[in-house]
Amino acid sequence: MKTGGDMALMTCRTLAAAPILVLLLGVTSARAQGPGMDAETLFNTGLNHLREGRTQDAVEFFKKAIKADGKNPYFHKGLGQAYLRLGKYDDAVTSFRKALAINPYYTDVHNDLGAALAASGKPAEGRREFLGAFSDPTNPTPEMTARNIGATYFEEHNYPEALRWFRTSMERNNHFPDAYVRSADTLVAMGKLDDAVAVLESAEKVLAEDLGVSLALGEAYYRAGRFADARSRLERVASKDPIGSGGRRASELLRNLSK
Repeated sequence: MKTGGDMALMTCRTLAAAPILVLLLGVTSARAQGPGMDAETLFNTGLNHLREGRTQDAVEFFKKAIKADGKNPYFHKGLGQAYLRLGKYDDAVTSFRKALAINPYYTDVHNDLGAALAASGKPAEGRREFLGAFSDPTNPTPEMTARNIGATYFEEHNYPEALRWFRTSMERNNHFPDAYVRSADTLVAMGKLDDAVAVLESAEKVLAEDLGVSLALGEAYYRAGRFADARSRLERVASKDPIGSGGRRASELLRNLSK
């Protein structure tokens, strides 16, 4: 499911296929030092390309910004996020490490580095970065860091630890949809469908407008044989997001209900 700008849809049915991690929110714009005004313009252009989905163009502009001012950690972070989105995980790791070499206290880059390491098949290394970021009081998104720690445990099939961290994510921000959905995914993996339904019902109370929560709850109801309850949630998602991945999944389940 989506959370923020770039979060992938997570559903109970697709828990095995769902990506363990996603690109973290945002790249903070910063003014380059000294002669870096041109570098800043290049960076901001790259940032706009990244936000609008022109990722390869973003890479080129971030590289130009770094060539003009190689000592700005924001520029290396931006390049790393572009590489991460392209699936070039080793390049992303290199860029994030360069950002941290310039500014070791740039906590958000530890989140990014953890994402790149975990996505490259190194969940334990990624988890170390996340744990460091989570313990830092300057971490801007502790709920996302906790979610990502849980995701590394989920990938390793350590469901009790995954659930513990997804619940920690909910405690840090009870309006973070992915924490509820990932908790439900984990409970389903543990064979606790009724508990998964209860978690998603609690999510619906505080996130009634979130389509990802509606889809996950509709699918959980479908799995539990509560077809009338499932239909109402799935029809809402299908009507609100007819061409998106969530809407397509909802429509598929609705067709199954009609058979």
